[in-house]
Amino acid sequence: MILCCGEALIDMIPTPTNAGRDGFVPHAGGAVFNTAIGLGRLGTRVGMLTGISTDMFGQQLSEALRGSHVEVSHVITSERPTTLAFVRLADGHATYSFYDENSAGRMLSPDDLPEIPGDISALFFGGISLACEPGATAYQALLDREGDTRAVMIDPNIRPGFIENETRYRARLEAMLRLSDIVKVSDEDLNWIEPAPPSLREKIDGLLDKGPALVIVTRGGDGAVGYLPDGAELHVPVKRVQIVDTVGAGDTFNAGVLAKLSELGALRKPALRELAPDVVRQALTHGTQVAAVTVSRAGANPPWAEEL
Repeated sequence: MILCCGEALIDMIPTPTNAGRDGFVPHAGGAVFNTAIGLGRLGTRVGMLTGISTDMFGQQLSEALRGSHVEVSHVITSERPTTLAFVRLADGHATYSFYDENSAGRMLSPDDLPEIPGDISALFFGGISLACEPGATAYQALLDREGDTRAVMIDPNIRPGFIENETRYRARLEAMLRLSDIVKVSDEDLNWIEPAPPSLREKIDGLLDKGPALVIVTRGGDGAVGYLPDGAELHVPVKRVQIVDTVGAGDTFNAGVLAKLSELGALRKPALRELAPDVVRQALTHGTQVAAVTVSRAGANPPWAEEL
C-alpha cells in the first residue's frame, strides 16, 4: 500500500450565483489529498495520514476519501478547524489564499504519529504540509523513522508566499530530499530550490547528487522529463486537451506515476535503484494521461481507471 502523508483541506472554488456575483463552493482538496484520491480511483491500494477536523468540512474530507477507496485508518482527528483555501481562477490557472491557523492538519506533532504497518511499501510527501509548522516537523519525523525501508516520493510543490521561515524550510526540504527515491518538481520549484545561475541540467544533477533514483520535472504544456543518475533523460509530451482549469493537475500526475510504478512492480526501494528507462517512460506517460483528464474539467477531480 502507498501511504500519502500531508494536507487535506477545503478548496473554496468561485462559482456563479443567481444574484450574478460569484460565491464560493467547498470542494475537498489539498495536494497530498488529491494524490491519494487519484490513486484510489486508479485502483491502487492507498491510505492517507493527515490531520482532519471533526467539523462539517472535516466530515466532507473523510467522506471523499472513503468514496474514492482511500483507507483512513491512519487519519488523526481533532476538534481543531479545517484548513480553507480560497481559489481565484484566471485563464484556467489558480491562485490561493489560505486560512490555516491552529488547524487540524497544521497542528500535528511527532507524538501524534501512529505506527506504520509492514504492508505499507511506499510513502508520498509534499505540498504545504512541508512548510507549515508544527505539522511539517511531524512529517519530517515520520520520514526519518520510516523512510529507510520504504520507497519515498516527494513533490515539494513550493509556494513561497506560504513559507514563514525560509531557513528552516530549506533545511527541512534538504533533509527530506536526501531520504527520497523519487523527486518531482516543476520548473518553478527547481528555480526556487536552486536560484543560482547553473543550467537546468546542472540543477538536476544537483538534485540527483542528494540521492534520489529519479528526478521528474514537469513543464506544463511542454510535458514531463525524467532524469536518471546515469545521465539518461526521458521526455514525454502532454496530451492536448481543452483546459478548464489546472487545479490538481500536478497532484494527479503524481498519482498516475505512482500507480504505474506500483503496477509494474517498481515501487520498492531496491527496484527504484535499478529503474529501466522504459519503466520511467511508461510511468510518465500514465501520469500525463491522468493529468489531462483532470485539467479538462473543473476542480481537482481525478479520473477513475475506466475513464482513461
